[in-house]
Amino acid sequence: MTFMTSPSPSLSSLDQRARDIFRHVVETYLETGEPVGSRTVSRGGVHLSPASIRNTMQDLTLAGLLAAPHTSAGRIPTHAGLRLFVDGFLEIGDIGAEERREIDARLAGTGRGFDEALDAASSLLSGLAGGAGIVASPVRDAGVKHVEFVALGQDQALAVLVGDDGSVENRIMTLTAGVTPSTLQEASNFLNARLKGRSLAEARTEMRAELEAARAQLNAAAARLVEDGMAAWSGGADRDRSLIVRGRANLLQDRETIEDLERVRVLFDDLEQKEQLIGLLDGVNAGQGVRIFIGAETRLFSLSGSAVIAAPYMNGRQRVLGAVGVIGPARLNYARIIPLVDYTARVLGRMLDGQET
Repeated sequence: MTFMTSPSPSLSSLDQRARDIFRHVVETYLETGEPVGSRTVSRGGVHLSPASIRNTMQDLTLAGLLAAPHTSAGRIPTHAGLRLFVDGFLEIGDIGAEERREIDARLAGTGRGFDEALDAASSLLSGLAGGAGIVASPVRDAGVKHVEFVALGQDQALAVLVGDDGSVENRIMTLTAGVTPSTLQEASNFLNARLKGRSLAEARTEMRAELEAARAQLNAAAARLVEDGMAAWSGGADRDRSLIVRGRANLLQDRETIEDLERVRVLFDDLEQKEQLIGLLDGVNAGQGVRIFIGAETRLFSLSGSAVIAAPYMNGRQRVLGAVGVIGPARLNYARIIPLVDYTARVLGRMLDGQET
């Protein structure tokens, strides 16, 4: 058997013997957290001599799928190996009936508000999964009631956005040369005619095409002002959004993490990066379903080598509003946690849909 030395080998590059040994090593490591030796593999149902198994494990190490920690004769999967295992070997079952009932009871209990449910979801996932539970609160989805550009001086204007829910968002903008009071009014009229009643998030991508088509009707300064205004307003999407993290203490239960105190410090620092964590969760969209990030696959957790399992929760129009997930060591129980996260997200989505109707 010959491997190409590559940081990310494909499943097709492994023959059946390598697949069997690789799968056994990873499954044993995920269960025990200990480096796996050739004798353990031979006793676990792979009917080859320890010497043959060692040779294959060496090939897997050269391929970047396994690594030898410290001076141990055993092997553990690398992050690339865990990714290959998750994508090619992991068998994911359905959530258990008891866990389903617990999630339903704690999230959809009588009288529980949605904000309380978000906090409960984070705590619940932390307890069930054994990592830290994380929840990003919903993106606001209010429609636009009115927009206006108000001159503050020769080179500044106030961009005002009023939402259907009564929210007001102001942004100070630096004006380019050529902007006159009539330009401000022209840009305000253009946006009011097209944004009213639509959420800013929904209008952003469509407005690009509309603006291109309308450039002949707008002077260059007004078109630039429209673009700058759309970029400046968040539509309240980022305002008052919260990130709920529960169960940090669970991250200290992992033996590997305890032995590497610097990695613990880095991980806890990562969990304080609210904007980056929300950004990571916002990248989980409906089409992809449950997403898994391992180690360096996300810049935020590249140094701590942690893993994130996250799923979006959506309103009745199937628009992603936020996400829930679990953060923990790369040695997470993926097969068990993935359906837990997925079901929790679906329950939150149903609750949100019920409150919007």
